[in-house]
Amino acid sequence: MHIFKFFKRLYSSSKTNPKICIVGGGPAGFYAAQHLIKKLKNVQVDIYEKLPVPFGLVRFGVAPDHPEVKNVINTFSKTAESEQVNFIGNVNVGEDVSIKQLKDAYHIVLLTYGADKSKTFGIPGENLKNVISARNIVGWYNGTPWNSNLDMDLSGESVAVLGQGNVAIDVARILLSPIDELSKTDITQHALEKLSNSKIKKVYLIGRRGPLQAAFTIKELREMLKLKNCNTVWRKDDFSGVSELVSSLARPKKRISELMLNSLNQMGTSGSKTFYPIFFRSPLEILGDQVVEKILLGVNRLEGTDFLSSKAVMTEKREEIPCNLVITSIGYKSHQIDKDIPFDNSKGVAINENSKIEKGFYTSGWLATGPTGVILTTMGNAFGTANLILNDIEKEGLAVTLKPGFEEIEKILKVKNTQLVLWKDWLKIDKYEKLKGKHVGKPREKIIDVQEMLKVAS
Repeated sequence: MHIFKFFKRLYSSSKTNPKICIVGGGPAGFYAAQHLIKKLKNVQVDIYEKLPVPFGLVRFGVAPDHPEVKNVINTFSKTAESEQVNFIGNVNVGEDVSIKQLKDAYHIVLLTYGADKSKTFGIPGENLKNVISARNIVGWYNGTPWNSNLDMDLSGESVAVLGQGNVAIDVARILLSPIDELSKTDITQHALEKLSNSKIKKVYLIGRRGPLQAAFTIKELREMLKLKNCNTVWRKDDFSGVSELVSSLARPKKRISELMLNSLNQMGTSGSKTFYPIFFRSPLEILGDQVVEKILLGVNRLEGTDFLSSKAVMTEKREEIPCNLVITSIGYKSHQIDKDIPFDNSKGVAINENSKIEKGFYTSGWLATGPTGVILTTMGNAFGTANLILNDIEKEGLAVTLKPGFEEIEKILKVKNTQLVLWKDWLKIDKYEKLKGKHVGKPREKIIDVQEMLKVAS
């Protein structure tokens, strides 16, 4: 009986050499590929990426002064160098090739193309000049090609950042950081030049709930508190009742609350720049004649017995804060790149049930879950999706028909004269950027123009 099973498995596995296509060369895509090739020796994984360069949010989202977070690139590179994996850059799925064509060519299609649009408040004045999304600013200082010419005026003294997540605090920190510190990072040259002429002295970080509900993590807050030449000024009223609750908090929340309370009791005045975290405020209107001049905030109170799930309820009180720049940072959302992707436009995610869209069609990362968590969260989600795919292959089997995979897609792309950037071509870009960076004392100087990337790659 066991011998029969062995030969049956041997025969069926010889029939199916799974070809898997991943759309999106960021963390979710690379982690899924890593797990798939580790668990399935006869699988072929092709990663398609819109840009000529890999790594998605690790390259374009992680703050330039957080190089340690980018070390994960070493793991992704090992995955890309496997014989079982192909990286195929400069392919815009939905335009250069359709989802249907990918489904026809591969046994399995996994979408991991992330979230590249910004959520908005929908308040009056959001279209005024110098109201900019945090996502665009992050792309500007990190080298996203379409953000390189961002029209942002830093000649004013005061900035209001709406949102209190890690992206919001990253942007606040970059705006307040000393230039000599930033000049040692891989921040783009155009951002470095503009920031060196910045007149910004005050950054307000505004959230609708209280200190116990703040979304930033302890690492990011600690960095802000240690920032050279910058004071952190809290509002004591925002912390009413917080110290009484600290002992009952779970450890991560307890540590960050203690850090805030300690900082509250040690506020200094020595720096020339100031960071103002403000709680219990919701933006109602951005005011100004053509350009931002101030922001109108509604004052909130919390309702609910459980402080973690407490809701912000607006009172009749109002507050105005003068500012010359407003940065919105309330999250990202995905978009539908192809009509054959079932999509929830209100949530900005691909419609899926625990990562599965339909048989042979999956999604992972922020496209599946919405923009939650850090890179470690994305890793867990991607590994889980890869396990689901492996279980489905084991359970359902694959169609007996052989699939052509990249061989077929390459023909389609050749007809369209699409210049493909393979892993070996990316290595040329990588080498070029590091060499350019070395000349100016930086780890790398990113190419920000797609045509220049393609030129170096070829």
